[in-house]
Amino acid sequence: MSYVDNVLNELILKNPGQPEFHQAATEVLNTLKPVIESNAKYQKSSLLERLVEPERQIMFRVPWTDDNGNVHVNRGYRVQFNSAIGPFKGGLRFHPSVNLSIIKFLGFEQIFKNSLTGLPIGGGKGGSDFDPKGKSDNEVMRFCQSFMTELYKYIGADMDVPAGDIGVGGREVGYMYGQYKRITGLYEGVLTGKGLTFGGSLVRTEATGYGLVYLVEEMLNAKGKSFKGQTVVISGAGNVAVYAAEKAVQLGAKVVSLSDSTGYIYDKDGIDIEFVKELKFVKRGRLSEYTKQRPNAEYHDGKGVWNIKCDIALPCATQNELDENDAKTLISNGCYAVGEGANMPSTLEAINVFLENKVLFAPAKAANAGGVATSALEMSQNSQRLSWTFEEVDSKLKNIMVNIYHNMDKAAENYNMKDNFVAGANIAGFVKVADAMIAQGVI
Repeated sequence: MSYVDNVLNELILKNPGQPEFHQAATEVLNTLKPVIESNAKYQKSSLLERLVEPERQIMFRVPWTDDNGNVHVNRGYRVQFNSAIGPFKGGLRFHPSVNLSIIKFLGFEQIFKNSLTGLPIGGGKGGSDFDPKGKSDNEVMRFCQSFMTELYKYIGADMDVPAGDIGVGGREVGYMYGQYKRITGLYEGVLTGKGLTFGGSLVRTEATGYGLVYLVEEMLNAKGKSFKGQTVVISGAGNVAVYAAEKAVQLGAKVVSLSDSTGYIYDKDGIDIEFVKELKFVKRGRLSEYTKQRPNAEYHDGKGVWNIKCDIALPCATQNELDENDAKTLISNGCYAVGEGANMPSTLEAINVFLENKVLFAPAKAANAGGVATSALEMSQNSQRLSWTFEEVDSKLKNIMVNIYHNMDKAAENYNMKDNFVAGANIAGFVKVADAMIAQGVI
């Protein structure tokens, strides 16, 4: 049995009941076998055993009171996975599905994603099984204040800088930042995704979606293609999906779908992006209301967005939303490129189908790195007490995403896996972190 297989077997034994973490580790470590086998130093220093074990796992109680005076208790998490190249960096997710396995898979992925940006940030992730949907602003505020009352002990501008994720937008970040400042008396860049009036960065809201499209466009350009004139199917209806749709349209594509937890819309004439922004971000409504504005569009309950014919697919909703059968359907309908906007949205079986059929596939840890990259740019602005223009940040974001594409392309080619960007992204992200860990000794 190989060194990698031994590490994976031990990981599964030591972390029972954590399927998402097992999946993420299996996908990464299996693609790293050529690197590990050709560099004895990694096994000699037990590098992989250290890499898959978080530096710190924090789990805590979050009590809060609703508007009727009833007390509720949720569970909070922060997994600080790896700080070899910089302070821990990664979002906070508030969603009923959150558990330790999901936070660990996200934190593990974040190590490589952050490394790929070229910026000095380590990997971490956190969140809670709290659901902000249907809660009043005051209820969300009380929860966020209680959450930060415990979390503040473990974070700091040079230690761990959380950001937003699913269920955590500008409102939630604002409430948490206010509580951190009240407790510590410090006005520092300890959270990213802040409002523009108190240290936030322009483009942060758009960054993950824009960055996804910038990287996919560079991947397409390398093959003599582009978004221009292409039909694009997108899942999700949050920041990532909506701003990916906006940027794809700006580059000449026609985006025909979006989805949420109840169903999906299909608009053969192209999604009305501005109406979706109003519906989802201002009114906090459901996509089912879209057809009131666009009667020629179709709304369908449940899954099915991947049945729509397209040239390019961008899964931007949640983990494991696209399975093997979905992948086969996309290919049979003419899809030739996939870019992952969500974290691990494709199952391992789906990824294999894409790679076997020579689909241009941009994996999440590379394709959705725009959000954390812009968070790191926000950290830079906070440290220097500067505020860059939209154009400045957008230009830096595009350069980072273009560089990520070329780095993962080169890494794949170096190990005779040309156009296998899953392997390329993992290898490019891994080598930087691994070499930093070895240089710092056994810690």
